[in-house]
Amino acid sequence: MNTMKTFMLMAALTALFMVAGRAMGGQQGMIIALLLAVGLNFFAYWNSDKMALAMNHAREVSPAEAHDLHALVGGLAARAGLPKPKVYVIDEPTPNAFATGRNPEHAAVAVTTGLLQVLDRHELEGVVAHELAHIRNRDILIGSIAAVMAGAISYLATMAQWAMLFGGSRNDEEGGSNPLVMLVTMLVAPLAATLIQMAISRGREYMADATGAEICGHPKSLASALNKLANYNAQRPMDVNPASAQMYIVNPLSGGTVANLFSTHPPMEERIRRLLSM
Repeated sequence: MNTMKTFMLMAALTALFMVAGRAMGGQQGMIIALLLAVGLNFFAYWNSDKMALAMNHAREVSPAEAHDLHALVGGLAARAGLPKPKVYVIDEPTPNAFATGRNPEHAAVAVTTGLLQVLDRHELEGVVAHELAHIRNRDILIGSIAAVMAGAISYLATMAQWAMLFGGSRNDEEGGSNPLVMLVTMLVAPLAATLIQMAISRGREYMADATGAEICGHPKSLASALNKLANYNAQRPMDVNPASAQMYIVNPLSGGTVANLFSTHPPMEERIRRLLSM
């Protein structure tokens, strides 16, 4: 059910991208937008992991450098039926973690140094299992494509603003764009794309919590870890690019009530409630 919902939302995101192209450039604009969507998805497929790791200043660690962490990741990966991913560490005192990679054979798990210091072993297992669940469920690829598509739609809206400022529009009969439609698209498309991206991200987080709890075998430890991480990140937000915030197990950025309404992460209270009920 969750998988079908995700694919429907991804289809809606692609359709919105094409509608935005149609509104801003007529039939030709829609075709260009479709080709651009295919190109962006191809780029995201091959490069999202490298970009995510570089953007978050993650460094790969060898088994000699982090023996216990490698052993923990390897053991949980075997339990999940996955190849052992590469292991990365981020020099950051705030505890958090994320996974990246286009498929299980090209995956990586990154944890902050704060995570290794704050959590006990069972809690750490829960967090790593959650990230392995993202890998097994192909969430990283889906999230990366959704983020690229949403960003491209916002870029189209910016292009529309410049087109309207310089009056560079023709009527629909000539195959161009309608100014009124362009205006509506310019205002609505980025918001709609953001809402769809959030819905995709929240649904996949719930699924990763459930799958991660099954992999590690103790949902209460994952719930305890999430509670700790939420408190630490609220007190000391991380300095990360907002575009990569959705990748982390808990939101690394600060925000009030309004910001929480537009969060890519589900409410922490609900995530913990679901885990404790397992």
